[in-house]
Amino acid sequence: MFNGKHVLITGGLGFLGSNLAHRLVAEGAHVLLVDSLIPEYGGNLFNIDGLDGAVRVNISDVRDEHSMRYLVQGQDYLFNLAGQTSHMDSMQDPFADLDINCRAQLSILEACRKYNPSIKVVFASTRQIYGKPDYLPVDEQHLLRPVDVNGINKMAGEWYHILYNNVYNIRACALRLTNTYGPRMRIRDARQTFLGIWIRLLVEDRPFEIWGGDQLRDFTYVDDAVDALLIAALRDEANGQVFNLGGDPIVSLRELADLLVAANGGKGTYTIRTFPPDRKRIDIGDYYSDDGRIRQMLGWQPQVGLHEGLERTLVFYHTHKAHYVEPTT
Repeated sequence: MFNGKHVLITGGLGFLGSNLAHRLVAEGAHVLLVDSLIPEYGGNLFNIDGLDGAVRVNISDVRDEHSMRYLVQGQDYLFNLAGQTSHMDSMQDPFADLDINCRAQLSILEACRKYNPSIKVVFASTRQIYGKPDYLPVDEQHLLRPVDVNGINKMAGEWYHILYNNVYNIRACALRLTNTYGPRMRIRDARQTFLGIWIRLLVEDRPFEIWGGDQLRDFTYVDDAVDALLIAALRDEANGQVFNLGGDPIVSLRELADLLVAANGGKGTYTIRTFPPDRKRIDIGDYYSDDGRIRQMLGWQPQVGLHEGLERTLVFYHTHKAHYVEPTT
């Protein structure tokens, strides 16, 4: 369905964007990747290793209105994945988070409205906008109550997309991602996900830390997230809608750590500690998704189990560690 189509991916050199690019190239799409390559935000040129000549790359910032005005023209699909993902960074530098996750999203949608109103837009939102759950599993009807600046700005960015769908007929939808993991994720630190730093330490034969340990989570393997993005792009039923993504099984962080060590051939150790005060203030406790809506409306369901996904991820980083972490001293 994407053969010969023109596809723009913001955040295209990052974790989700690059995995999506690999899939779209295999489908025969003409892919344009936009990424700022700001070191803290996860872009990595090695993420498109093997796609030489198969994609175009534009190094620019989604905050640059003039660049985006040009780049959206002639595109059939826009996967809007660029964003600042660190919850702690958003609390320390809230205005940068506001610019990237909120104001820039509005600028992108204005560029679409003025220069390519027929484009289809799929926005990568986050389960973080729910905040601390009132009930589990969390469905799309749950109150939105973010606990940090990042969640508030992502919520605004999501709803700009739905507004432009409803008012200006810019076909758009949003997927609320939950703990997406897999090859090409940022592992040098915990800016993208806590699982990243666990994996880094594991492949470096160093112990990792679990904060708390009893919190329940669900996880989505990146190939399953890519499937959801592609389905949402193709289906008109998705227009104007928001969907949770999830995954099976639901596990505690302690259980996840044991699964990760087992997937690493039984090699690895961890320690459990209490939350640091600055992180405890924005911790949401248990969270797992009710993703029945996207399963019923669009026919999506995850294909890769947690143990298999962790094994695939560890194989990737054992093989390509040098491209994702700095040498330890």
